[in-house]
Amino acid sequence: MLEINATVKSIDGCKADSIPDEVLHSSEPLVLRDLIAQWPLVAAAKNSAAEAANYLLSFDSGKPLTAMVGDAAIKGHLFYNDNLSGFNFDYQRLHLAEVLEQLATHRDSSSPPTLYVGSTNVDNWLPGFRQHNDLNLAEQNPIASVWIGNRSRISAHYDFPTNIACCAVGRRRFTLFPPDQLDNLYVGPIDVTPAGQPISLVDFNNPDYQRFPKFRQAVKAAQVVELEPGDAILIPSMWWHHVEALEPLNVLVNYWWRDTPHYLGGPLNVLQHGILGLRDLPPEQREVWKQLFDYYVFNPDPEHIAHIPEQARGVLNEIDEATAKKIRSMLAQKLSH
Repeated sequence: MLEINATVKSIDGCKADSIPDEVLHSSEPLVLRDLIAQWPLVAAAKNSAAEAANYLLSFDSGKPLTAMVGDAAIKGHLFYNDNLSGFNFDYQRLHLAEVLEQLATHRDSSSPPTLYVGSTNVDNWLPGFRQHNDLNLAEQNPIASVWIGNRSRISAHYDFPTNIACCAVGRRRFTLFPPDQLDNLYVGPIDVTPAGQPISLVDFNNPDYQRFPKFRQAVKAAQVVELEPGDAILIPSMWWHHVEALEPLNVLVNYWWRDTPHYLGGPLNVLQHGILGLRDLPPEQREVWKQLFDYYVFNPDPEHIAHIPEQARGVLNEIDEATAKKIRSMLAQKLSH
């Protein structure tokens, strides 16, 4: 385990039905102790893993889930294979009852195979669950996802949406890094990833400091916390987080939301397009485009476009859903050639 001195700031007194705005808009991670302590799933988990499993099954939609399955040798670390040409796990389609039965079968094993159901939409696969187990985030209009598995390690990654992750069953350890630690985390490919987001290639259980020497600087900037059933953590947009599930049965429910409309799309798509169109330009041309991006994107100023009549500004005006749709259509046509 990494030696990390800083712990995530903890907030007491937040309730699932009334989370203060200053918490929801925090630029630093926050632990919300007992935020979901009143959830029936948490109460069941505190009695036994079997009771928690049965409670989940009472909301089963009957639709198969996508599970990541790895043999005992990976020790729960869902990662790439040795040459980064693929992964050290396979995908399987399983029903919830099969997932929970397999987890129960290996509950007492010291070296079980890894079984991990990642980000799965709660409303689609567990209909009715949120009527009894939920956060009041109506203004944020979040997407709620459930994560189910045994002991696992998910490499450090970022998410664009803000995230409240609720530990409902089992325990989880979060290790977090501010966004400015990108260069010290040795991030892998951005187009081939285990679960959609670029991840750190550093094995936190056995960091190779000869291969990844700057990771020592990341550790100095890290914060860590362990969550018990009923606790939650707010992870601001773009904060790196490494997540370890610590029990034979772990269930996490998280809520994602963004501060801009969904129709504006994902910034990672823009980054990939930038790599396609800009990265390999001659240096002097890249510098010009860097100035253009700063002018129009990163530091826009109303004065930059004041000379253009408002009705003629096109995409330089604030983008609404109809305009976003037109831009996507235009980009799709241009990228197809």
